[in-house]
Amino acid sequence: MTDRGVPHHFEASYSTTPPWDIGRPQPVFVRVADEGTINGTVLDAGCGTGENALMLAARGLDVAGFDVAPTAIERAKAKAADRSLTARFFVWDAQRLTDLGEQFDTVIDSGLFHVFDDEHRAQYVVGLQASVKSGGRFVLACFSDREPGDWGPRRVRQEEIRASFSDGWRVDSIEAAEFETNLDPPVAQAWLATITRL
Repeated sequence: MTDRGVPHHFEASYSTTPPWDIGRPQPVFVRVADEGTINGTVLDAGCGTGENALMLAARGLDVAGFDVAPTAIERAKAKAADRSLTARFFVWDAQRLTDLGEQFDTVIDSGLFHVFDDEHRAQYVVGLQASVKSGGRFVLACFSDREPGDWGPRRVRQEEIRASFSDGWRVDSIEAAEFETNLDPPVAQAWLATITRL
């Protein structure tokens, strides 16, 4: 782990294709976008190579995305240029969101929340409070405790999500969902949570 609780392996994982990089947006976020839940200015926290952010930019949203892995951000910028899409990508540490100095109508998180231990998760939520406008939304997809076995990232219980967002937030919904991966089997159990900043 780094001194901020982010595993060192994220940059190294881009020497190949990491399991979460499926070459298209996560279907759960396409569905949420179709439903109109994601709007206004958008920040993709832990955006990887940018597929979710670029899907939203293609719909005309003002989107920024950050990741701790420089290689991921380079690839996201290249995709944006190749597709003639306008999206802003930059290297940033999710533990330093309070230093970003920007607020967004919607922040999305596809698989970042579950990488943190308890202490760093709490710090991440503090940063989210600074980054989501009052009345704005945080849309979270994280690994679920419904996923059997012990491979992959930390499992998250619904109760942990509710506890993390109990002060200054309203948890609007938590529902069962799936992450697509490039592994076999190709799906993993997730929670999809929609949370409003009060």
